[in-house]
Amino acid sequence: MENNEPIEAAYIWVVEASKGAVTDETGNFTIKNLCPGTYSITIKYLGHQEINDSLELVDNSFNKTYRLEEESLNLTGVEIHGHRDAVQTTTAVTALYGDALLEARGENLGESLKRIAGVTTFSTGNTISKPVIHGMHSNRIMILNNGIRLEGQQWGAEHAPEIDPFLADEITVIKGAETVRYGPEAMGGVILVNPAPLFTKKESQSELNLLGGTNGKLGNIAFSHSAGSGKLKGLGYRVQGSAKRAGNVKSPDYYQTNTGMSELNFSGSLGYSSSKLGIETYYSFFNTSIGILRDAHTGNLSDLEEIIQNGRPFTDGSFTYTIDNPKQVVSHHLAKVKSHYHISENWKLNAQYGFQLNLREEYDRRRGDLNDKPSLDLKLFTNTLDLFLDHTHKNEFSGTWGVNLIQQANSNIPGTGITPLIPNYDMFNLGVYLMEKYSKGPVEVEAGLRFDLRSVQTARYVNNELQEADLDYQNFSAFIGGLFQLSPTLSLSSNLGSAWRPPNVNELFSQGLHHGAAAIEIGDENLESEKSFKWVNELEFDRKKLHLSLTGYANQIQNYIYLNPTGETVVSLRGTFNVYEYLQNTAFFYGFDFAGSYQFTEKLNGYAKGSIIRAKNTADNNYFPFIPSDRMDWGISINFGESSSAQTNKLTLSNLLVAKQKREPDFDIAPAPAAYALFNLAYQKGFALENNKLNLGIQVQNLFNSSYKEYMNRFRYFTDDIGRNILLKINYQF
Repeated sequence: MENNEPIEAAYIWVVEASKGAVTDETGNFTIKNLCPGTYSITIKYLGHQEINDSLELVDNSFNKTYRLEEESLNLTGVEIHGHRDAVQTTTAVTALYGDALLEARGENLGESLKRIAGVTTFSTGNTISKPVIHGMHSNRIMILNNGIRLEGQQWGAEHAPEIDPFLADEITVIKGAETVRYGPEAMGGVILVNPAPLFTKKESQSELNLLGGTNGKLGNIAFSHSAGSGKLKGLGYRVQGSAKRAGNVKSPDYYQTNTGMSELNFSGSLGYSSSKLGIETYYSFFNTSIGILRDAHTGNLSDLEEIIQNGRPFTDGSFTYTIDNPKQVVSHHLAKVKSHYHISENWKLNAQYGFQLNLREEYDRRRGDLNDKPSLDLKLFTNTLDLFLDHTHKNEFSGTWGVNLIQQANSNIPGTGITPLIPNYDMFNLGVYLMEKYSKGPVEVEAGLRFDLRSVQTARYVNNELQEADLDYQNFSAFIGGLFQLSPTLSLSSNLGSAWRPPNVNELFSQGLHHGAAAIEIGDENLESEKSFKWVNELEFDRKKLHLSLTGYANQIQNYIYLNPTGETVVSLRGTFNVYEYLQNTAFFYGFDFAGSYQFTEKLNGYAKGSIIRAKNTADNNYFPFIPSDRMDWGISINFGESSSAQTNKLTLSNLLVAKQKREPDFDIAPAPAAYALFNLAYQKGFALENNKLNLGIQVQNLFNSSYKEYMNRFRYFTDDIGRNILLKINYQF
């Protein structure tokens, strides 16, 4: 404040967290989601002396008053290094970072994101899961790996995202339709997996993670090293890698046969940044082999009916690391080059090129030499090019104008001996968009418009006859939203957006056995593009000991595409399989997510989060399959450390409550499983070792070894979910 009068629009920057804020008309500001620790802050206001201060944050509330003194200044250019694109959106955003991300280490991306309210998983067994946001998954959720949209064969329930969460310094979930920014596949939400910014000066940081788990006898190791050059200012690099191995997982009463997995991943980046120019290269490699539950592939109709009725395998199985057929082997290469150039003080030009190669092999139980050949062998090439222009001005306006190009070629590798499930195809997508934002004081208003044009050509032989198709899709999408700081403790965001998604090739042309899913899938080439309107509102309250957030949404979707069980079965030499078909109808999704925490005492903290979702087939007055049931996760944490210490030392007891899904379609292969409750226990302790840091953690998942089935698990017809699992985690930062 100046002369005891509040100053509006003073700028505050937290150096270590790379976060900032602007004071409102009362001179107040709020910076959220800071972990306990020591921070350097800078306060600036035109015509006044800059303030640099160091603060030690010990809990989630801190108040301090600063007084600015007048000073005459000649303004010069500001030099910025270590660029990271900020998440700028007026829809609901939640992130995993710091201790929360540390606790999730060793989990796949889908399981990690279940820690965020409103995010669940759609899984095939206990080793394959993919994130679900407000009931949307697969090609309706876009995942960005270091700024590049992840393009793989993600249309199946057993097609997990090909990404290593260990490369992330922060994982962000955007819960609204973001098709204007990212294109049609973002109609359900966006997940940003971002590594830390590269160093731009002489410094280094290394991190080692070691994990072990009792269930499946899991072993996991990950290492990363980042450094900046002392000779060339602005030059930095990072290398990172991980390896994972696990055997058959165990339900409380038996082993699940052929559920082992192995994984080997690597990534590296090199970048240079100056006051005008920045360039970064990045490469990541993901490779995994995953066993598919043997009991999901039955030999005849009576076996299939009996195991579904029994609800579990007829044998108890045994432990082994061996992965037999059925299985899947997936490799994913991703490379990018990104550059930015500051044309002037107000304009910045950005260019980004990405290349991806996705290789997917799915193996079935076959006889003789055929057992060594994949039944599904796909190769997907993807090229993306993004050109966009950012502008900021002194009149509170800013925005982005851009063009996005995507080219894909997907082919079936010959030699499988089986008619391909999907045809070969080429796809080209052109998107042009613009977004503008007005920010002043506690108000931020944003709007955007995008036009996409997509062309798809398919071809395959069926019974020695060539079948071809040429498909064209085009549509506009738009949004408008606002972020309002109603008071220093209360904020409201609201976003209304239209979105669309053309049908995927598998939805149009699937015709046969999908081996990894152990199901016959039938497409419909007459499917039309999905079109939706989604309204998302988020209210946040943050004051001293109490934090609350509530997100409500409504999503009207025309031509919603879904995979529906027909009740029929197909008996073949390869086994007996349930039949699913792709259908299309009008849908209405609505619900809310909530999250809150309260600090009862200096040592005791409580939290609760949960979600409720409703999805109605409004055309048939029915319900859709595989929609998450209501759930709540709550717990208490006891902090054994000193309040003045930034080192973690806490014990957490939590309880997950999941209701039975009572809103089922008219037909399903088996009734929805019963409600369940799981208790989990976790302890985490941090140690300061001179300039290094050691974190030790132990987690007990499913503490009481309860038998349960998750409705969103496609293998719930054949087996229970995983039993008790004790994880030991060691993290060393040096």
